[in-house]
Amino acid sequence: MQASAGQGDFEMKTTMFKKLLISVLFAPLVVLASGAEVKLDHAPDRSNDQAALQNGAKIFVNYCLNCHSASFVRYNRLTDIGLTEEQIKSNLMFTTDKIGELMTTGMSRNEAKQAFGVWPPDLSLVARARASEAGSGADWLYTYLRGFYRDDTRPTGWNNTVFPNVGMPHVLYELQGEQSLDGHALKLGKTGKLSKEEYDSAVADLVGYLVWMAEPVAQTRKRLGIGVLIFLGIFFVVAYALKREYWKDIH
Repeated sequence: MQASAGQGDFEMKTTMFKKLLISVLFAPLVVLASGAEVKLDHAPDRSNDQAALQNGAKIFVNYCLNCHSASFVRYNRLTDIGLTEEQIKSNLMFTTDKIGELMTTGMSRNEAKQAFGVWPPDLSLVARARASEAGSGADWLYTYLRGFYRDDTRPTGWNNTVFPNVGMPHVLYELQGEQSLDGHALKLGKTGKLSKEEYDSAVADLVGYLVWMAEPVAQTRKRLGIGVLIFLGIFFVVAYALKREYWKDIH
């Protein structure tokens, strides 16, 4: 009887462990499935526009790097988008004086917790992390950064159509202005420094930079992939001709 009871406890613990393991493994899929219900706008492609990427880097440093880090990227990596080290030092470096330093925020964890309740996430890979069945990470970010509206019920005074009850305030409001939510539609009330078209373009530049930052070698990888496919195509032709030459007497 004791052995039977012990075996029953073991089976029960095993079952509980399996359920816990399944919940941990599939929790991200549940989150993605819930995010898939959001209709995302298509983000303009800035991957081959160095001027747009440079503007996106400028916006990122001035408006995002105050709270968020990009701790997988070094400042000198920005030379890949056409900036010189002198331009980077003069215009984009505010928290360090070394060009090889990581792009970290000057805000401490305690300050962030007091201001937002949580530590703002690192944005190095956000463009890849936000990809889902609803669209690419670029689409999510493009829609999100244009989806803020005034909500006096929130601690920050802001809410978002893509990320309901978000803890982040609308840091780009001085550029966009203030929107309100009328039913399911956003309406611009108080205007900002930029027109709607100019703001959408600025956000597209910022998103393009975030996409670049998530994989700086993406364009090199694509070019290399095309080169490999071309080589394999030529090699196949040569190999097939060689095969026919060797086997012509048999066939």
